Amino acid sequence: MTVPSPRIGIIGTGAIGGFYGVMLARAGFDVHFLLRSEYAAVSQHGLRVNSNVHGQLHLQPVQAYASAADMPPCDWLLVGTKSTGNVELAPTLAQVAAPDAKVVLLQNGLDVEDSLRGHLPTSLHLLGGLCYIGVHRSSPGVVEHQALGRVNLGYHSGSAANDEHLQTSIVEAGAALFHQAGIESQAMANVHQARWHKLVWNVPFNGLSVLLGSGTTALMADESSRELIQALMAEVVQGARACGHEIPASYAGQMFTMTESMDDYLPSMYHDHVHKRPLELAAIYARPLAAAKAAGCELPRMRALYQALSFIDRHNR
Repeated sequence: MTVPSPRIGIIGTGAIGGFYGVMLARAGFDVHFLLRSEYAAVSQHGLRVNSNVHGQLHLQPVQAYASAADMPPCDWLLVGTKSTGNVELAPTLAQVAAPDAKVVLLQNGLDVEDSLRGHLPTSLHLLGGLCYIGVHRSSPGVVEHQALGRVNLGYHSGSAANDEHLQTSIVEAGAALFHQAGIESQAMANVHQARWHKLVWNVPFNGLSVLLGSGTTALMADESSRELIQALMAEVVQGARACGHEIPASYAGQMFTMTESMDDYLPSMYHDHVHKRPLELAAIYARPLAAAKAAGCELPRMRALYQALSFIDRHNR
């Protein structure tokens, strides 16, 4: 008896959703894409991924939908929208989810799962997905993939909350989907700790790209910004440790060295700012700051960056 292939729903077909959705569809999975403003362009021209790793990819036709009501029930829902709209997104996820569906948040920031969990049916499994990738959307239905692509998965909550064996089985099944699409993926034992790890890079580079209007190459080339990046990385490690999540002392240095070897990259927050979209300040800055403060740890440089970005965000929109 063969096990039917799972149906995958992409909720938010921007850079992240577009890239992973195209890769999964090319691997033979039944993938359905929910879009908003770009529905007409994608329906007519398909989805394109210009990848430095995989070459020129074109998915046409695309199983695209402008309304969740038109989508079939999906076994896996990969959420590529910004964390700023998670609460409003919950009814859509419940509407398109098949029984026992797995919802994977492919988002940056801390506790994005916590902010969504209370608005979802308890029957749905909620997973964290951390994307290590350089990608952005250049025009409707067109994604530019610069480098990397790994997705780490971890179980957060749901009906398997008291069954570690089932949690492991679900995470491994999710990783297998990505593996079949040629994407590296591995399990995370602790979603909260893994998100603190990712903040070590996201806090300095996302924020400073907006504040200083520069990509990684310029930021790493200037003595003053290099010093600030290292100080911000050290604060994130300090905050994580205060919250009980040990990050090795060498980790920040590894992230710093890795960035020196990268081609110039403009993080997602830079693109959000340029296109006058809300910045993900709550998930990347406010929640980590609040968690650290509750643990008796102040992060002054990170707080100053958050305050400056809050001003910029309010006046930009």
